[in-house]
Amino acid sequence: MKKIIFGFAGQMASGKGTATAYFNTRHGASTYRFSTMLRDLLDRLYLPQSRENMQDISRIIREQFGEETLARVMAKDVTNDPGNLIVIDGIRRSDDVAHLVALPEFVLVHIVADIKTRYERITHRGENSDDQQKTFDAFKHDHEQEAELKIANVARSARETVDNNGTFEELYAQLDLLLEKYS
Repeated sequence: MKKIIFGFAGQMASGKGTATAYFNTRHGASTYRFSTMLRDLLDRLYLPQSRENMQDISRIIREQFGEETLARVMAKDVTNDPGNLIVIDGIRRSDDVAHLVALPEFVLVHIVADIKTRYERITHRGENSDDQQKTFDAFKHDHEQEAELKIANVARSARETVDNNGTFEELYAQLDLLLEKYS
C-alpha cells in the first residue's frame, strides 16, 4: 500500500476518535491527535485536561509562536512516521492543515453527525474532565468557542465527507471504502 494520511475534521463528538481508533485497530494505522500535544503540556503543568484549558494553552502557543506552530509539529511527525497508513484526529483550524496539504498523501475528511447525537456521545465518553456533567445548553455554548467556529472553514476544503449518524458498522463501512479509494 502506498502511504496515505487521513486527517479528520469535525465538530465535538462527531466520531473523529472512533474513526481513528477503527483505522488503528482494524488496519494498523499510526495515529496522531492535535490535542495530544496540549494534553502532554497540561499534564506536565499538573493542570486538568479540560476543554477550556486545552483551548487556552492552544491559543497561548499560537499567539506566542505563530498560528501554524502545532501544524508544523504535526506535519513533521507524520512525515517522519514510517507507516503506510496514518490518521490525524482533531483538525480544527485552516492553519492546522497549512503544512499537511503540501503532502501528496494527505486527504482531509470531514466527519459529520447531528448535535443531539454528538451530545449523547460526549456525555457518555468522559474524554475530558468536564464532559460527563455537561448540560445540552453548555454543549451548545461550547460550539461558540473559537476552535469550534473554525471547523466549518476547514470542512469546506475537505476532499471527503463521512456521515456518522448511524451505527458503528455503517461508519466502518464508509471508512473501509475511503481506504479502498485511496489505496
